[in-house]
Amino acid sequence: MGSMENDARAKSFRVRPGKAKIYVFRHESIGFAIPMTVALDGRVAGQTLAQTYLMWEVKPGPHRITSHAEDISSVKLNAKPGKVYYIWQEVKIGLWKARSLLRQVDEQTGRKWVMECKLGKSNI
Repeated sequence: MGSMENDARAKSFRVRPGKAKIYVFRHESIGFAIPMTVALDGRVAGQTLAQTYLMWEVKPGPHRITSHAEDISSVKLNAKPGKVYYIWQEVKIGLWKARSLLRQVDEQTGRKWVMECKLGKSNI
């Protein structure tokens, strides 16, 4: 898990000039103990558990977020400077293990759900 200080800083939702932010979150408690791997632009960026989120500050331009579970789900973004993107990693029931579905949500929904979660540890 990320530190409490980093969690508080991430929940300010401020973006440095010339950058964008991406939050990937799992706000529900279904499949709470099942870790799901998340990749940013083809690099493993961390894992989520129930009620956790990952956050990255990125350069503007195209980015791909991928969730690896029983299936693979991806979202492509064209990040704009100063903008914040919220990606919901929804847990689904799979045949052998949990599945996931990534969906971009609006700012109001994203902020609310991120506030209900704790920062996970990112490798990026």
